[in-house]
Amino acid sequence: MSEAFKDQMIILIRTIINVLPEKQKEVLQTLLSLVEQPAKENGCLNYGVFNDVEDQNVFNVISEWENREHLDRHINSNRFSVLLGTKSLLCEPLKIQILTTADPEGLKTVNSVRKKQILPN
Repeated sequence: MSEAFKDQMIILIRTIINVLPEKQKEVLQTLLSLVEQPAKENGCLNYGVFNDVEDQNVFNVISEWENREHLDRHINSNRFSVLLGTKSLLCEPLKIQILTTADPEGLKTVNSVRKKQILPN
């Protein structure tokens, strides 16, 4: 992999959490307590907790990292251990996806393909 490609790479981690209905509030409080700290971690570009629109008992924790070293440090952190520790409150095991993106294009590409500006840059 070329150095230019590495400079453009972003790593995403998505954790899907399917909570027991009676533990939904408890897990939500735990997840919200985790949101602020990773944003302060070195290499964290974004971190958020999202609720599924169709099922209030399903949450997605999505974070974006500059490189694998920063993500690995986060995965080994106490904070990530708290996330893993919610397993006794879930209806099914955590699902964790780690994705890498190279040269994310975003809105400029959408506007270019549509040949008009649909949203401000």
